[in-house]
Amino acid sequence: MAKITLDNLAHSYLPNPKSEDDFALKQMTHDWADGEAYALLGSSGCGKSTLLNIISGLLIPSQGRILFDGVDVTDQPTAARNIAQVFQFPVVYDTMTVKENLAFPLKNRGLPADEIARRVQKVGAMIGMEAELNRKARGLTADAKQKISLGRGMVREDVNALLFDEPLTVIDPHMKWELRTQLKKLHHDFGHTMIYVTHDQTEALTFADKVVVMYDGRVVQIGTPEELFETPEHTFVGYFIGSPGMNVLPARIEGDRAMVGDGSIPLARGYGALKGKVEIGVRPEYGRLVTQGGLPVTVNRVEDVGRHKIIRATFFGHDINLVAGEDQQVPADGARVEFEPERVNVYSDDWRVVGQAA
Repeated sequence: MAKITLDNLAHSYLPNPKSEDDFALKQMTHDWADGEAYALLGSSGCGKSTLLNIISGLLIPSQGRILFDGVDVTDQPTAARNIAQVFQFPVVYDTMTVKENLAFPLKNRGLPADEIARRVQKVGAMIGMEAELNRKARGLTADAKQKISLGRGMVREDVNALLFDEPLTVIDPHMKWELRTQLKKLHHDFGHTMIYVTHDQTEALTFADKVVVMYDGRVVQIGTPEELFETPEHTFVGYFIGSPGMNVLPARIEGDRAMVGDGSIPLARGYGALKGKVEIGVRPEYGRLVTQGGLPVTVNRVEDVGRHKIIRATFFGHDINLVAGEDQQVPADGARVEFEPERVNVYSDDWRVVGQAA
């Protein structure tokens, strides 16, 4: 296991980058703790895989350093970093059996045969392939091959870090839950530093101790699932985390009030003059329909998703979403909405602003 330090790191695929826009990975400095499980989360093209490949040694960064436990490994090849990496598409040896595939990295390190057999048997059970251990990999389905690839990453107990690049893309939905559970158990049992790249928020939030949200080549927030949900530091985090995502509305801030259209929304904190693009963000879960007070809202449609209802509405010309209880009545006309003041976040140029306590 290792603490991973990203020191003044940035990367461009262009030979002579001229501006920040030329960088696929914008400048960043972070420490990732030894033994924690991290998920790199973001939409396609945000820089997740670029960052993972720099950590693994498949890419040399344009600037900055990578350190494992304080040791500079920036120019070291992948083999010298003592990591295991599992890719999006399975990489297996078709002419080998499942058992031989799983044992391959252990044999390369000269482990005793009984130790290899113990670990292979254990990992075979974890990935649900005990019955196929003696079967050739050729002819297996894509998801079975990916399970072998995952198992080969998990079979080593001495690695500095385990890196996963969207490893469950080809796995069927039920098996995704099973394998995520096994990865969590592996982390709990052995304490490996794990980094898991995904664009799926459910995978990220259920797997990781800390989620690293990336947007346009930047790390915009590192936090627990609760922190990302309650206090998104960037509007993208609010939009990307949650289903539906956070409502983001252009606003004018006057002390402890947010003015949206002709409406005035109370805030839990006071704010001075804000520059740039000013918005408020409030989760659908923190707005409720009321019969008295509140502000007018037009209900466009109601989607019953079983445990709750999603209300699609228009609020002073802006589309918003609200979440209501399964038994809550939704008025067809004359609906009004209230937002919980302590749950309304204020943003300037997409970044969260912390106000003054009342």
